[in-house]
Amino acid sequence: MRRLLIAAASATALCAPAFAQTDDLSSAVSADYDAYLEGLYQHFHANPELSMVETETAARLAEELRQAGFDVTEDVGAPGLVGVLENGDGPTVLLRADMDGLPMEEDTPLDFASEATQEDRNGNVFPVMHACAHDTHMTALVGAARWFSNNRDAWSGKLILIGQPGEEIGLGSHAMLEDGLYERFGTPDAVVSFHTWGYVPAGEITFVSEYAMANVDSVDITVRGIGAHGASPQNGVDPIVLASQIVTNLQTLVSREISPFDTGVVTVGAFNAGTKHNIIPDSAHLQLTVRSYEPSVRQTLLDGIERIAMAQARAAGLPEDLMPIVETEDIYTPALYNDPALTQQSVGALRARFGEENVRSTQPVTGGEDFARYGMTEAGVPIFMFWVGGQPRDVWDEYMARGEVPPANHSPFFYPDAETSITMATEGMAAIALDIFENGVQRGAE
Repeated sequence: MRRLLIAAASATALCAPAFAQTDDLSSAVSADYDAYLEGLYQHFHANPELSMVETETAARLAEELRQAGFDVTEDVGAPGLVGVLENGDGPTVLLRADMDGLPMEEDTPLDFASEATQEDRNGNVFPVMHACAHDTHMTALVGAARWFSNNRDAWSGKLILIGQPGEEIGLGSHAMLEDGLYERFGTPDAVVSFHTWGYVPAGEITFVSEYAMANVDSVDITVRGIGAHGASPQNGVDPIVLASQIVTNLQTLVSREISPFDTGVVTVGAFNAGTKHNIIPDSAHLQLTVRSYEPSVRQTLLDGIERIAMAQARAAGLPEDLMPIVETEDIYTPALYNDPALTQQSVGALRARFGEENVRSTQPVTGGEDFARYGMTEAGVPIFMFWVGGQPRDVWDEYMARGEVPPANHSPFFYPDAETSITMATEGMAAIALDIFENGVQRGAE
């Protein structure tokens, strides 16, 4: 098989830890990668599309699932898609892959690197790259679809596979659920997904039970003032000074208003104001990202942001009709909560297949993942996401030896060890689903 990664990465599979078990599933997935999935991955990688406009990507993924024998419905939370394969009585398992790329230019040595540009949903044109490895997610989903379709005597139940748009902007899962995902295709007994992760070396899997990723809120503050000449500040109320005071005081929310045992982040990512050296403008604009796990902490942070903005404006002597405008996006990314019982069951299946030393617990992160929404419906569906190491092993070792972190997700320089991550993810998702089909979803685990 021809390796299309650079020579340094091509030996990665040889360096990765040996799997604890080799059987028909493992052999079949490896053979399918060599024969078919590698080329499919390269196609997805070279042709990324932006969030909520993944039309060509969705069409190709839909066709792949149809060819695998699934009944496919397109334009679910457009351009999302759903594939269903019913195979007798048994549990319903949903496996999810996200489809969108990122608005950035690829800078990797791959000879199938993306050169794509695309107009986003707001009419802006950007270069596009699969910098977050969603191309591996879709390929692994197809790999799982092909295996389950070809091995129907090994399981009984209903398998739902979804291609989800818009994960990078936190809208895709919301759109699919709002379009009746569970009502139209059946409420699953469990929802499982994975993420290829450049912060873990290829050949390893990590997981977190309970809170694994954070609530993500985006907040905009329009700070209003009274404009004046820069030489006569006494004639106005300077919104730049006022906004600066707001930024400084926002830092006390985490340090003084939430418990040291809770997690919270308030970051001002953008501060825009003014046009010229000697003009005091009449407004300034702040853009914040707010991260938390617990709902009560989230509310404390959001309430505190508005309270501080208003209080600082009043302290500056602004009238009530010039109070800051604080806007929080209605659709936020909720915290990812891995169901403890499903986590324990899934980790057992993964460890039985790959060995305990290659499947390890890790710490939560404050990044966001809209996969969380699949477990937040009234049906109370348990969900589980795990992380598959994507960093080529020799690249990992090289950077670790220097005490550095290698380029990973959302870097223009990141490329995964595609073979190891895709085959391990395909096999891992299949192993978890097979366990659920055989044993149901376990309840009451710690």
